[in-house]
Amino acid sequence: MQEISHALDIQQQKSVTATGIDSVSSFSETQIVLTLAGSNTKLYISGSGMKITGFSKASGTFTATGNIGGARYGGKSLKARIFR
Repeated sequence: MQEISHALDIQQQKSVTATGIDSVSSFSETQIVLTLAGSNTKLYISGSGMKITGFSKASGTFTATGNIGGARYGGKSLKARIFR
């Protein structure tokens, strides 16, 4: 399986930009779940009043605004991601 590069940028807890995204698995005002390209790993973004402002499957870019509370990865443990 080819590994795709991924980046996550949260600006002042007001906006989030991610690259290397394959799909938006689910979304609400309090949680957005993204699937990373090239893996089954999920990225969970939590907060309040969140709105998706952009997503391009072709380029793998995703943007959202709102009160961003945090982000965590699921599907693989942190240890598994660090020690491949």
